[in-house]
Amino acid sequence: MITYKPFYETLFKKGITEYELIYKHGLSANTINRMKHGKPITTTTLDTLCFILNCSVSEVLSYEPEE
Repeated sequence: MITYKPFYETLFKKGITEYELIYKHGLSANTINRMKHGKPITTTTLDTLCFILNCSVSEVLSYEPEE
C-alpha cells in the first residue's frame, strides 16, 4: 500500500504548510485531500511536489506491504 507519511514528515522538516502549498504554489486542495485519505495521485503531481519541496520521491511517498 502506498503511504504519504513521508510527505508530512518532509513538510514538517522544511517548515512548509498545506496552506502554503495551496495558496503560494497553486497545488490543488483536492490533491492534499486525496493524499490525506491515501488515494492515488498522478506522477505529474508527484513531480510537482518534488520540485516544490526540492526532495526525492521517497520523501513524498513510500510503499508499505499490507499484512
